[in-house]
Amino acid sequence: MANLNDIFFTAAATEELTYDKVLAEVQRYFAENYASTIAGAGDGDTEKASELLKELMVQYCVKRKFVIEGITTEELCEKLYEDMAGYSFLKKWIYMPGVEEVNVNAFNDIEVIMNSGRSLKIPDKFSSPQHAIDVVRRMLNACGMVIDDTMPSVIGFLDKNVRISVDKTPVVDADVGVNASIRIVNQQTVSETKLLQSDSATAEMLHFLKACIRYGVSVCIAGSTSSGKTTVMAWLLSNVPDNRRLITIEEGSREFDLVKRDGEGNILNSVVHLLTRPHENPSMNINQDFLLERVLRKHPDVIGVGEMRSAAESLSAAESSRTGHTVCTTIHSNSCTSTYRRMMTLAKRKYSMDDSVLMQIMVEAYPIVVFTKQLEDRSRKIMEIIEGEDFENGKLRYRSLYKYEVADNTIDADGNPHVVGRHKKTGQISDELKKRMLDNGISNKELTEFWKEGK
Repeated sequence: MANLNDIFFTAAATEELTYDKVLAEVQRYFAENYASTIAGAGDGDTEKASELLKELMVQYCVKRKFVIEGITTEELCEKLYEDMAGYSFLKKWIYMPGVEEVNVNAFNDIEVIMNSGRSLKIPDKFSSPQHAIDVVRRMLNACGMVIDDTMPSVIGFLDKNVRISVDKTPVVDADVGVNASIRIVNQQTVSETKLLQSDSATAEMLHFLKACIRYGVSVCIAGSTSSGKTTVMAWLLSNVPDNRRLITIEEGSREFDLVKRDGEGNILNSVVHLLTRPHENPSMNINQDFLLERVLRKHPDVIGVGEMRSAAESLSAAESSRTGHTVCTTIHSNSCTSTYRRMMTLAKRKYSMDDSVLMQIMVEAYPIVVFTKQLEDRSRKIMEIIEGEDFENGKLRYRSLYKYEVADNTIDADGNPHVVGRHKKTGQISDELKKRMLDNGISNKELTEFWKEGK
C-alpha cells in the first residue's frame, strides 16, 4: 500500500494539487485504513475518535507534503476533517455571529440570512450532490436522526439552539442532492431601549403590553417567520415581576434566557424553562400539550408557550388562560383579526367543536393580540395591537388599540428600500378590560396612560 501511494504522489508531484484532489485522495486512504475511526468521529460517539482522526490526518498530510496555496497545513487538515467527518463549511456559517439561518437550496447554491433580515449567497459550495447528502446526513446523525430513501424528509435539532429541516432525493431532484434549512435560534435578550430605537413600537405600546402581563391579561403575538414575534415575546416575559413564578415551554430548542442574577450570581427571579422531547414511540413523546398539563400543577403565575403549532396545544393553552393563568404565546398568522380564526382552525384538526364555540374560547383566552411584521426595508414593527371582545353572529367584535401606518415606500441613492410610516393610537381598551386590570392590581395612575375617560 505504501509503495502504491508513493507511485501515486510521485506522478502527481509535477501536477498542481487542488483541494478537491487532496480531499479525494485523503478520503480514499482513510476509508481503506481508518473507516471505523471516521464513523466514530462523524457520529459523535467519542471525542477520542475525533482527536485521533485529526492527528492521523495531520501526520498523513505532512508525510505526503500536501501544499495548497493560501492555507496552512493546520487549516488544510481542519477543512479536510470537516468535509470527511464534520459539517464541512456549514460549521463556519452556522456558528458565525449575526447569522440567523443557513439555507442549502442545492449542493452548489447556499445562502445565509443575517439577523438584520439581509439574505446573502455565499461562495462556499459542496463538490457534488452526494457530498452535500453525506455532510447533512452526519449532521442529522449527531442528533439521532436518520435520513434515507424510506424517510427522505426529516426535522431535527443539532443542539439546543440549532434547528434543521432536510429533504433529499427523491423528494428533491437528483442533481440538487439535498435541500436543508438550518435555523440558528439565538436566545433573545432584547431591551425596551432597543425596541424603541429600532422604532418597533412606541413607549406607550410597550408599557401597555407590560401591564397586560403584569396584571393578568393573556397575550398572543402573531406574525410570519422572522417577523420579530419571538423577540417581542422574550422582552415581554423578561418583564414578569421577580416574585411571580414564570414557566416557559419551548419545542426542541431554547430561545428564552429569562433567569436574572445579581453581581454575585444569585438568582433573583422565579423561572423554570421546559423543553419538549420528541420520540418515535408515541407513549414516550413529550410535547407541548403534555408539558402544559404538568405545568398547571406547578402553580405558575405566567406561562410562556413558545409557539402554537398543533390542535392539542392551541386548546390547552387557551384553557390554561381561561382558568386564571396569564399566558403569552406566539402563532403564525397574517393579521391580528385573522389570528383568532387561525387558532380555531388549529383546534379543529383534532376537536369536533362548532366554529363559533372555538372562536369564543380563543377570544376569551387571549384578549390581546399583537401582530408583528418584517417590512420591505427589513425593519421589524409591531403593526397592530387589538383587544378581542367577543364573537357574535359569525363576526369578531374587537377594538384596534394601536397601529403602524405605512405612508410610502422609497428607494435611497444606494438602491436600498426605506419604509416611511408611523405608529398611531387608534382606540382605547374596553371598560371590561379596565375593570379586570384594576381588580388585578393596576393603579389608576398607570392605567390612564392607555385609558382616558371620555374617549
